[in-house]
Amino acid sequence: MNEEEKKKLQSKIGDRVLKEIVPRINELAHKAKEEGLTELEKVEQAELRKKYVARFRDNFKKQIEMMKVYDKDGKEVTSTKVKKIQKHKGLRDD
Repeated sequence: MNEEEKKKLQSKIGDRVLKEIVPRINELAHKAKEEGLTELEKVEQAELRKKYVARFRDNFKKQIEMMKVYDKDGKEVTSTKVKKIQKHKGLRDD
């Protein structure tokens, strides 16, 4: 399995995880508003939210790492930190 296939598989797994997590987070949120949560449900809710936020941050970071930023004149102004990450991942030639 090459690197691109691994990334696609990880993305599919991540999407599946989110599809399982989000409905349960919403279900717990509605229940919390209507009748309140048990201590066990509060712990579950906190864990699910933590997983969701971690996944969101990871996806956001990956998107930023793939970006190139240009000013009005067409000059690239991508941050040095992002350029280094892109070079390390083999996404840049310069």
